[in-house]
Amino acid sequence: MNIIVVGCGRVGSQLATLFSQGENNVVVVDTNAAKFDNLGSSYEGSTLTGVGFDEDVLIEAGVEEADVLCAVTNQDSSNLMIAEVGRKLFEVPYVLARLYSPDRTNAYLQLGLDYVCGTTLVAEEMYSKVMAARGKFIESLGQFDLMRFALDLSSRQGNSISVSELERDHEIRIVAFERKSDHYSSIPTKDSILYEGDTVIACIRNDLLEEFSTYMS
Repeated sequence: MNIIVVGCGRVGSQLATLFSQGENNVVVVDTNAAKFDNLGSSYEGSTLTGVGFDEDVLIEAGVEEADVLCAVTNQDSSNLMIAEVGRKLFEVPYVLARLYSPDRTNAYLQLGLDYVCGTTLVAEEMYSKVMAARGKFIESLGQFDLMRFALDLSSRQGNSISVSELERDHEIRIVAFERKSDHYSSIPTKDSILYEGDTVIACIRNDLLEEFSTYMS
């Protein structure tokens, strides 16, 4: 993946390092070049000095080919602007922002932005969200995320699974599903059977997103 991380404080540097140790192309952007010292010797990406919501800076960082944009500066207003520029002007497929003040939660939700709010384990949570982002984020509800995605059941016998089994084994709740081949949609019961390619809306605990992502097509 091509990933841009804007902000190179404690969270941004940790997040960028996590990404760079996989098979990803990572660029870190910050207004203060001295912040790049936070990255350490294990960082395997590149850096760029500039304002993260400046269009020219983002273009230089490779936003036109980016798969992911993470806004993790120390200001909510900057993170919001970065996320909106990346999503609306450059149509980055997945945009994720750090949120400091819970009072701004409604603004993020109304704009349909995915975010992580908190002061601990933020980098790890953002990393898990990005790596599991095969579905479409709908809304965050505290420690739960509401996601829409197509099911990948290719590894299961019969390419199917019951709602009760899926919910029990993975601590999720299936809210609704659609079977496009039959032009059929429903709110499932525990006995409902889901098949390969069914589109579901599921409520998933956000710390289990990466583990559950094997079911996201």
